[in-house]
Amino acid sequence: MMNAAFGELGIAWRYLPLPVAPERFDETVRALPDSGYLGANVTIPHKVAAHDLADELTDPAAAIGAVNTLAFAGGRILGDNTDAGGLIDALDLDVQGARALVLGAGGTGRAAVWALREAGADVAVWNRTPERAAELAEEFGVRHARAPEPARVLVNVTSLGMHGEDLPVEVGLAGVEPDIVADVVYGGGPTPLCRWAEQQGARVVDGLEMLLRQGARSFERWTGQPAPLDVMRAALR
Repeated sequence: MMNAAFGELGIAWRYLPLPVAPERFDETVRALPDSGYLGANVTIPHKVAAHDLADELTDPAAAIGAVNTLAFAGGRILGDNTDAGGLIDALDLDVQGARALVLGAGGTGRAAVWALREAGADVAVWNRTPERAAELAEEFGVRHARAPEPARVLVNVTSLGMHGEDLPVEVGLAGVEPDIVADVVYGGGPTPLCRWAEQQGARVVDGLEMLLRQGARSFERWTGQPAPLDVMRAALR
């Protein structure tokens, strides 16, 4: 996705994976600028470590407490969180005043709750461990849903469906009746949640589109140029 975008715009950069053990994260990241790197994406389990390491944080990264995008310039490390804005971009919907239900209270759940709240949605958060949902709801000033409740927008940021398993009965989505369903999980085909959403007549935003949109924001952070979305989407899919 990223290399296709660089090629499309004639940028002579290369994007590649760097597996890093948690105990080596800080020293590795601090060595990257002098090794020719201009930035990096950060995935689990390093998003909180990246937040703590950064010399400067964007407003979303500071509020969410997690970083998925690093930019190196002038000897300083900037930390950003593009998961939040990428979700709103992927939804492609004015959520002002809309009821939104977030399934999951982990790091990506924090980004989703913050992004939807900032966009003006009436947000509730549910988690299989109620205490985690309650803590997140209190921290961000949203509602704790003790059970999934009716919502126009449903966002799944749990790992449910990652291995093709059906949604557990205890999730109980029958009464949610969403207009749009976004699922952070992606794989070789539609997830169980996406199939369920289609059966309900909801518009589906799959995990690949969400991955694309956060990646596009990272690309723009590094390059200062608009991301070629169609090229990136074609490469990703």
